[in-house]
Amino acid sequence: MRQIWPPREDGELDDERLERLYTYPAKRWLCVNFVSSADGAVSLHGRAKELSNEPDQRVLRLGSDLADVLLVGATTAMVEEFRGVHPDEETAARRERHGLAPIPPTAVVTTGRSLPEDAPVVTEAVVPSFVITTASAPVRKREAWAAAGATVVIAGEREVDLRMAVDALTAHGLERVDSEGGAHLFGALLAADLVDELRLTVSPTLVSGVVGRIATGVEIEPARLELLSVVAESDTLMMRYGVLR
Repeated sequence: MRQIWPPREDGELDDERLERLYTYPAKRWLCVNFVSSADGAVSLHGRAKELSNEPDQRVLRLGSDLADVLLVGATTAMVEEFRGVHPDEETAARRERHGLAPIPPTAVVTTGRSLPEDAPVVTEAVVPSFVITTASAPVRKREAWAAAGATVVIAGEREVDLRMAVDALTAHGLERVDSEGGAHLFGALLAADLVDELRLTVSPTLVSGVVGRIATGVEIEPARLELLSVVAESDTLMMRYGVLR
C-alpha cells in the first residue's frame, strides 16, 4: 500500500505506518466509513460488500479495530449480515496495544420497524450490542432485544435523536465511534453535525444504473472537507477527510 497524501519520499506503508494513519484522535470522535464505485454507486447487487476488496477491507478493519463502538443503521445491519465484531488474534493484539476493550460493541439505530427481534447483530454478537431506538418502538421488540442481551437506549419519541444517542454512548465510555452505514444514517449524522471524519474508498468499478449515494436524507448546508490522507493499492483509492466547522 502506498501513501499519496500527505506526500512522503518513501510512500510505501507497512502495517505500523498504516495503523498510525487510521488511529483516532484521543478525544470524542465520530468517523463514517463508506465504499463507492468510481461513478458514485454505493452498492452493487444491493450490497456494499460487492464493491469492496482486500485494500478496502484492511482500512475498514482498522476503523473497527481502533474504535470504542461500531454504529450502524438497522437496515444495513440486516442487508450486510452484521453479527458484531468477532476478533482474531491480530485484532485482539491491536486493541490491547491501544488500551482498548478486547471487543468493541455494535450500536444499531432503529425506529423499531427495521430491526427484527432475532436480528443476528443482537443475538450473535460476542459482547452485548446497543439498540438505539425510540419511545414509540413496540414494547415487545424492546423486551426481546433486552432478553437477547442488548442494552436498549431510548433516544427520541418517534425518530431517533442521534445527538442524544451519541451522548448515551459517550456516557458508557464509548467515545471513538466508527459508523459503517447506511446512507440514511450518514445523512442524519450530517444533519445533526456529528461527523468528524469521512473515510471513503473509491472502488475501481463502474456500475451506472440508479444506485443511491453514500449520504441521503434532508438537505444540509454544504460541509467543507479537509483532505487528511490518501493511500492506494490495487487501483483502489482510500481517502480520509476531516469535516471543517
